[in-house]
Amino acid sequence: MSEADRYSRQVRFEPIGLDGQRKIAAARVGVVGLGALGGIEVEQLTRAGVGYVRAIDRDLVEVSNLQRQTLFTEEDARSNLPKAVAARRRLEQINSDVVLDFTVDDLNPANVEQWLDGLDLVVDGLDNFETRFVLNDACRKLGIPWVYAAAVGGYGLTMPVLSDGPCLRCVVDTLPAAGSSPTCDTAGVIAPATGTIGSLAVAIALRLLVSGIDPDSVRLTTIDVWTMRPQVVGIPSGLRDRCPLCSEGRMDYLATDPLRTVQLCGRNAVQLIPSVRTDLDLDRLSRSLAVFGPVEWNEFLLKCSNPPYELTLFKDGRAIVKGTEEPSLARSLYSRMVGA
Repeated sequence: MSEADRYSRQVRFEPIGLDGQRKIAAARVGVVGLGALGGIEVEQLTRAGVGYVRAIDRDLVEVSNLQRQTLFTEEDARSNLPKAVAARRRLEQINSDVVLDFTVDDLNPANVEQWLDGLDLVVDGLDNFETRFVLNDACRKLGIPWVYAAAVGGYGLTMPVLSDGPCLRCVVDTLPAAGSSPTCDTAGVIAPATGTIGSLAVAIALRLLVSGIDPDSVRLTTIDVWTMRPQVVGIPSGLRDRCPLCSEGRMDYLATDPLRTVQLCGRNAVQLIPSVRTDLDLDRLSRSLAVFGPVEWNEFLLKCSNPPYELTLFKDGRAIVKGTEEPSLARSLYSRMVGA
């Protein structure tokens, strides 16, 4: 299978051409999150021939994902495969020339700079603002452009975030209060919304790789796919003057927490991330946790049902506690079932 055949239609697209394709092939791009948005993004980047794609995702495939997360199958859900593992296996069959460096992990202040090391560009496939703010700070610190993308219901938005242009905090100045923003659980989400926004984010990414974008031309693009109402919004210069990151250089979201907690989007669940990574013996833990309830495990993760809660434990010590949105309760359950 020749490279000329594979990318011929893309090369014939005048804004890319042969020189642009060479730039794409030489690029190193990261995708954060491999759900509905991230799956679209990482697949299109792989098909486009980006030479090196790094991806990170903390979650596992569930049957409720399949309505919109196009990389996964029912067998992935039955096998409790991490999304990073299932996605890599699928993409290896799509373009074997691309180097795929996928990790089952959570992007957080303790590892974000290491994860970003050597990347030319990052594309957002996340489902929460907390991690986006971490990414925003770290990319600005390291001078790496990224593409913001989000979708819920039938609506979504995307925007390039350049090292010398408006950042996410210019548009969303503080973290939304818990429960104040719609989630996929409260408002639902349809595949056309995530597919449209994911595709637009990749178009921005390819443009950044091939020709760049003038910081003065940065726009926030929104679309409601149900009512077919698109909108392109300029970013007033005054917002940068009031932004703590752009005007003062404050990187408030790069602080660390010994056992950081994150409420997961629409999941009635809390994720706990220890600051010190480990390598858990899941075989041994499967036997000790059996006293709490039925246990399933594979080489990547362990699940223990302890009604009304369910603990999913990853090899690096991270855990997802389902059945509560209360961080203190999740910490208590983790301590009781897993230990310090």
